[in-house]
Amino acid sequence: MSTYEDLKKTLTLDPIEVNLFRGHSPDSARGRIFGGQVIGQALAAAYQTVKGLTCHSLHCYFIRPGDPKAPVLYQVERARDGKSFATRRVAAIQHGEQIFNLAASFQITEDGFEHQFAMPDVPSPEALEDDFKERYSQRTPEQQLWFAARPMEIRPAGTFNPGGGPEKSGRYSWIRTKSDLGGDEGFNQAVLAYVSDAGILEAAMRPHNLMFQTPGLQSASLDHAMWFHRPVKMNDWHLYVQESPSASGARGFTRGMIYSKAGALVASVAQEGLMRFRDPMIEG
Repeated sequence: MSTYEDLKKTLTLDPIEVNLFRGHSPDSARGRIFGGQVIGQALAAAYQTVKGLTCHSLHCYFIRPGDPKAPVLYQVERARDGKSFATRRVAAIQHGEQIFNLAASFQITEDGFEHQFAMPDVPSPEALEDDFKERYSQRTPEQQLWFAARPMEIRPAGTFNPGGGPEKSGRYSWIRTKSDLGGDEGFNQAVLAYVSDAGILEAAMRPHNLMFQTPGLQSASLDHAMWFHRPVKMNDWHLYVQESPSASGARGFTRGMIYSKAGALVASVAQEGLMRFRDPMIEG
């Protein structure tokens, strides 16, 4: 997925019937479907069934690995349409089975109380370089594919240790798309949801000196949640702050905060992922 058109194609679904849509993976996809792809596509499917409202939160579960060679069907349930809020549930289906599900809530635009955590003080993106080749060339095939795709620029801005653990678990990264996505808030949110899954589980690995490519390590996203606080325009630089407060029970818990370059907190992320060494006696 090397261009804006490829990214738009991936996040644009084919309508099949009322509340039923079909999505496709990039032609170059291998292995299993990148988790951010089904998040973004499911959100795009939900957006097809609402008018005049904006997503403020989503919660989803990864159930089975996705097959990038088969289309994904997205079935939307219109759980509720109220005066201020609407709720949608989306099931992603392949080969007759759910591989993923999402619940999303949408709201009319309203004014209200305002506060937020301040954005950390980090080097500006202009002072940094995109070091894809050094940092990401050894990832798993599906992760390497996403990072090699190049619709996004990612410029790491340093690490930090939020919990006092043995290693620096947190990371700052500047992210943006290389092309202007226009003013469609739903599409910009879908792209942000797409990229929000990229590398966040690494924050739980660092205290244990692990990486995705560590021999014998089994890792996968289990669930993912996002809250959209303010409008987002993804061709502008955004700072993605990732950290891991805890790991236990073969699961790593991570969270993220995404700021605009001007310092506005536009979204928050939370994810739990599988993180264990492979055991032939354990079925995932």
